[in-house]
Amino acid sequence: MFDVSNFKWRRLNGDRIEMPIKQRVEEILIYEQSIGNKIKVCIGTDSQKRGTHTEFATVIVFLREKKGGFMLISNYEKPNISSLKERMILEVSKSVEIAYHLCDLFDVYNVELEVHADINTDPHFKSHLALKEAMGYILSMGFGFKAKPDAFASSSCADKVI
Repeated sequence: MFDVSNFKWRRLNGDRIEMPIKQRVEEILIYEQSIGNKIKVCIGTDSQKRGTHTEFATVIVFLREKKGGFMLISNYEKPNISSLKERMILEVSKSVEIAYHLCDLFDVYNVELEVHADINTDPHFKSHLALKEAMGYILSMGFGFKAKPDAFASSSCADKVI
């Protein structure tokens, strides 16, 4: 497991979030519900190999029913990871760790949660080799699961902020 407290978070416009992420997420949920918005949260991670290291981005996407959404972002890097399957599982584990850290808030505020995996359901793609493990891991933790092409939090949102 990862130490979630070491993740540095920001908004898409670059504004840093200085408080613990759990506190900020709770503030967001309280505010959004106070103005009548029904919220759904999707968490996803993507990565990219760059030279001698791999860059990761994890996002928490807040969807307002019929009113758009916004996201919080955390970027970090690790020394290169040897295999694609290992990288895919590491992406999923980062998303699950954040989801686990926040899931009690989602229960308290009755917010639907999905964990998105940047893994293709089409067996013709290399990332497919990690699909069963990723899906089993996410579902066994009790979270909703989406893979490509439906996993927009990881394959679109996180992909754009690496």
